[in-house]
Amino acid sequence: MKKKSVLSAIVAYTILIIAAVLTLAPFSLSIMTALREPSDFLRQGPIHLPDPATIENFTALFTGPHSFVTPFAVTAQMVAVILVGQIVFSILAAYAFAYLQFPGRDLLFWAFIATLLVPQVVVVVPLFLAFQEMGLRNTFWALVLPFMFGSPYAVFLLRENFRSVPQELLDAMRVDGAGHLRLIRNLVVPLNRPIIVTLVVITVVTHWNSFMWPLIITTGDTWQTLTVATSALSTQYNNNWTMVMAATTLAMIPLILLYLVFQKQVAQSIGGTELR
Repeated sequence: MKKKSVLSAIVAYTILIIAAVLTLAPFSLSIMTALREPSDFLRQGPIHLPDPATIENFTALFTGPHSFVTPFAVTAQMVAVILVGQIVFSILAAYAFAYLQFPGRDLLFWAFIATLLVPQVVVVVPLFLAFQEMGLRNTFWALVLPFMFGSPYAVFLLRENFRSVPQELLDAMRVDGAGHLRLIRNLVVPLNRPIIVTLVVITVVTHWNSFMWPLIITTGDTWQTLTVATSALSTQYNNNWTMVMAATTLAMIPLILLYLVFQKQVAQSIGGTELR
């Protein structure tokens, strides 16, 4: 039995190591390429250690004619506004679907969740035409308005977790005169902090990496996001892949730091949602 246990552990760790290598390989290749000179990249090929290592690709992103300062600022502002809007409106909607009684509540909830089945590409053209008619094309509000009023995925997760709050606690606070906003602020949100933090991470990653909608709804450099600016490098600099990888590496750093800060809450939320 002991030999079987050791063998199982060896097999499990081998699979985990292989999975880790396959997952980290693209990130390692991105960093290696970002630290290389263009001539070294062309001469040695993509899979090669920097010889010599240089940070010129990173400095060029902020000192060149098309600086990445504006795309970083635009992306950070866009993600911040969308994050606040999505979390606030998703919490309010999930609370209403979980605790408030009104006609057609369940039908409305499942109809709202059914919109997850609609591919994003289907609604791009109607959204584009609507924003063009409103005169909001190529503005900051065009980047954030379609996404800041909650999402079906977030409402679903929050509703299922909110319904796990003991009814006795809710009744006790209602007896003390607590209204809906006080219940949300002092009871429901604190008890569901891990899933809310997980949604924060998911929302930031999703919209930090958003590409199709910013590419379609904006033109020029004024409201250019990181993903669009990075994509433009491949033609703007004659396919200078070392600079493209430098931009990609810089874009990854905030997301990695975000996950490292909130990894415990994300781990706590895994497996905590069940359909009720």
